[in-house]
Amino acid sequence: MNKVALPASALIWALIATPAAAAASPPAADVCGEMTPADGLQLPSTAKVVRLAMDWVDKINSADDAAYVRFMEERGPVQLGGLERWLESRDILRGIHLCGVKSAEANGVELLAFIPNFDSYGILRFKPGATEADKTEYTGGSGTDAVPPGAVRPAKLALPGLIEAIDARAASGAAKDQFSGAILLAKSGRVLFQKAYGLADRARHKPNKLDTQFRFGSMGKMFTAVAIMQLVEKGRIDLEAPIGSYLTDYPNRDIATKVTVANLLSHTGGTGNIFGPDFDRRKASLRSTKDYVDLYGSRAPEFAPGSRQSYSNYGFILLGRIVEQVSGLQYDDYIQRNIFKPVGMTSTGNRPESKVLPRRAIGYTGSGARLKSADDWLPLNGTAAGGGYATVGDFNRFAGGLTSRRLLRGETLQKLIDGGVRRADGQFAGFDFGGTEGDTGRFIGHDGGAPGMNGSLQHFLMSGVTVIVLANRDFPAAESIAVFAAHRLPTN
Repeated sequence: MNKVALPASALIWALIATPAAAAASPPAADVCGEMTPADGLQLPSTAKVVRLAMDWVDKINSADDAAYVRFMEERGPVQLGGLERWLESRDILRGIHLCGVKSAEANGVELLAFIPNFDSYGILRFKPGATEADKTEYTGGSGTDAVPPGAVRPAKLALPGLIEAIDARAASGAAKDQFSGAILLAKSGRVLFQKAYGLADRARHKPNKLDTQFRFGSMGKMFTAVAIMQLVEKGRIDLEAPIGSYLTDYPNRDIATKVTVANLLSHTGGTGNIFGPDFDRRKASLRSTKDYVDLYGSRAPEFAPGSRQSYSNYGFILLGRIVEQVSGLQYDDYIQRNIFKPVGMTSTGNRPESKVLPRRAIGYTGSGARLKSADDWLPLNGTAAGGGYATVGDFNRFAGGLTSRRLLRGETLQKLIDGGVRRADGQFAGFDFGGTEGDTGRFIGHDGGAPGMNGSLQHFLMSGVTVIVLANRDFPAAESIAVFAAHRLPTN
């Protein structure tokens, strides 16, 4: 999936995510084609890495918790995090097929694998030990659109067949207690399918319904991007202007004078994240965009603006602060008046977690015996970077408001879709408002995830189909179903 630095999607390749709804694993020959793990074993160091990876995959797919932990402690591969992270990553990787060696050098090996829980291929990167006694290190990974020679791609399905397949995948996950949420598919604004699965409150055996409000994480960035473009449309914001033009008292002058609004929209401003020790210490007092600026505003940029791209929640907090300064309204008031109300999004908001909302689902993190409430990880309230709540129906109304030009004029929406920043290395960094999903084509939307929440909205421009999945479980519970749908969706 070609998206702009999506945080939840990145977690799968960092191997620190948690369980998703899974369909039955396809035969290895179908997904790996003519490729085998033994391919490319010309270097002794490569052979050692592949042998370890094959054993690791075997343990992922067959070992119980205790045996898996022993394997990780004794053999590796070495990766960040301890016991809980190891078990979380194992949950999502169950069913993985190791296809073969993509590249191999003395200081690094890349292996291509198919991960059924995400219906996608990934490149897993390893660093061989410096000596025979040293453990192999897992250094990270990424998704890829590459398909091994001879591999069978998912067949495109007509919409009735696609709906049946999506329902079966979600129902299977719900039956295994691995998926809990709601799904909506629409075409050109007309709802084709909508259904809820699992429990909103496990203690009270309260089922999820179509009007259940799910926390959506970074999906809220879409509202911030639209708010900025509405003010661009009115001539009140210039995308190329430095943010100090609007935040005139911003503490760090390098950021105020060198980071543009476009940099923030494309995550090329070097403005950094909001999570870490400072956030943990001040979490209870971070209620507004100003609170975040007071905490982080003196920070220097992490890199020269425009030199590279790195996902920045704080950058979208700053965009929310700009909306406030330009419009004269608090962020929540602005999006309520100018986005939610015009399209009828009556179940969406950023109200604090302290407010009791009877239709808001409880988030659950972990799996199996480790499943627990995610309350300890919840933000105080939603922000311009995300963290609010909505229903699948409201997100469909939002998508309809965009495509019907009720929220933005056509040329302004196109600027948001096509816009971005040309980085110093010549690469184009698009605005964070969609991407490309293989041969299914361009989409507008966003996903989001955090402990106990995961969601995805994709509106495909060629087919006019909108896929919305929300879950009160960890990433990639919702995204795995959204990607499954996108891989099988007709292009028109």
